[in-house]
Amino acid sequence: MSETIRLGCGAGFSSDRLGPAVDLAQRGALDYLVFECIGERTMAFGHRDRMLDPSRGYNPQLGARLRAVLGHCRANGTRIVTNMGVANPRAAAALAISIARELGLDGLKVACIEGDDVGGLVDADTAFMDHPGTVGDVGLRMVGANVYLGIDALLPALEAGADVVIAGRIADPALFLAPLAHRFGWAPDDWTALGRGTLAGHLMECGMQITGGYFADPGFKDVPRLADCGFPIAEVGADGGFVVTKLDDTGGCVTPATVKEQLLYEVHDPTSYLTPDVTADFSRVGIERVGHDRVRVTGASGRARPEKLKVTVGFDGGFLGEGGVSYAGPNARARAELAADVVRQRLTRRNGFGGDLRVDLVGLNSLHATAQVPAGASEDIRLRVAVRSTERDDVDFMLWEVESLLCCGPAGGGGYRGQVTPCVVTHSTLIARDLVRPTFEMFAA
Repeated sequence: MSETIRLGCGAGFSSDRLGPAVDLAQRGALDYLVFECIGERTMAFGHRDRMLDPSRGYNPQLGARLRAVLGHCRANGTRIVTNMGVANPRAAAALAISIARELGLDGLKVACIEGDDVGGLVDADTAFMDHPGTVGDVGLRMVGANVYLGIDALLPALEAGADVVIAGRIADPALFLAPLAHRFGWAPDDWTALGRGTLAGHLMECGMQITGGYFADPGFKDVPRLADCGFPIAEVGADGGFVVTKLDDTGGCVTPATVKEQLLYEVHDPTSYLTPDVTADFSRVGIERVGHDRVRVTGASGRARPEKLKVTVGFDGGFLGEGGVSYAGPNARARAELAADVVRQRLTRRNGFGGDLRVDLVGLNSLHATAQVPAGASEDIRLRVAVRSTERDDVDFMLWEVESLLCCGPAGGGGYRGQVTPCVVTHSTLIARDLVRPTFEMFAA
C-alpha cells in the first residue's frame, strides 16, 4: 500500500475550465481526479432542467469533461469521483458509459450514487435553519430537496472497484475524503483522521482558488501567468497530513497565503466545521512552505459528526430580466440618473406590478474604450435595470420600458441590451441522519 495518495481537483464549480483538468489527467500521476461541480443554486437549476427534460438534470459540461479525461485516466490508473450527476446521477452514469464505449474503454466501471433526493421528506411545515419560516411560507413551487451525503455514500462504490463514481449532492470535502478513507482504511469514528482529510478536501474543493485564481490582486498579490494557472494537487499521507502543490510548468502559485485564504473560505467557526462525516477543527492548523509551489498543512483534528444532516431546498424563482442602456459624454451621469427615475416611475405606477426591482448605474470608460478622453471631460454610465418575478409579463414589461428609453428617455441613450434567464431560490433545513439511505449501482462499459 502506498504511503501517499495523490488527489487532483479537476473542477471547483460547475463551469470551471477544462484545460487544467486535462493536464492533471495526462501528467499529474494521480490516484484520483475529483470534479466538484455543485452549489446550492446549481442543484436547484438541475431539478428545473430535469423537470423540463427527464433525460437531463446533470452538469452540462459532464460529456465534454469525460471525453477529455477518461482515456488519460484509464491509461494512468486514475479514478474519478464527481458530483456532476447533480439532480440526475442515473442519466449522468448512462452518459459516462456511452462515452466510455465511444472511446473503446471496455470494462470501465461507473457507479451511480443515489439517495440524496429527500424531496419526499420535506413538506410545507418543514422549518428552515437559515431563514425564518417554513417551506410553505416561501410561496414558490419547490423543485427539489437534497441532503448533503458523506463518505458512507461513496465508500461502497470505491470498495466495489468503480473507476468513475458519479453522485449528486455530496458534501464538497467528502469527495476527497472518501478516497483517503478508502485507501488508508480510516475507521468511521477516527475523528482526527477524518478531520485532517476533511481539511484536505476543503482546501482542494475550489480548484484554482488555492493556486492563484480568485487570489490575484495586481500590485498587492501578484500571480505569475494567471491565464495559464493550473489546478491543485494534494499529496496526502496515512496520518492525514498533506502537501498542496501543482504541476511545475503551469501558471499560478501555491503559497502559504493562497492556502490561508482558502482555509478561511466559507468557514464560519474554525473550531466547528460541520460536515456529514465529522465536526472538523481547523483552529490549530499549521501552514508551512516546504518548496517552490509546495505548502505543507498539518494540525487539523475533529470530533463526532453531527446528528442531523443539512438539506438544500430549491424553489422555482420564476424569471430574472436584465435590461441596460448606456449614456456617455458630458453630463452623462445626470442623464442616466434621470433615465433611472423614469424607469422606476413607469414600473411602480403600473397596476399590479409584482416583481422585485433593482436599478444600478455602472461603468467606467466601457464606451470610449481606448479613446484618449481628457480627465473630467467625459463620463461613461450604464443604466442597468433588473426585475425578478414569477410572472413573465412583469419581466417583459420591464424590458419594454427600458428599451423605450431610446426615444422616450433623456438624450444620448444607446446600446440597449436585454435578456431573460430562469431564476431559483434556495433555503436550508436539517434532517435526521437515520432517514437518509444512500445507494449505489454499478454499470460497465
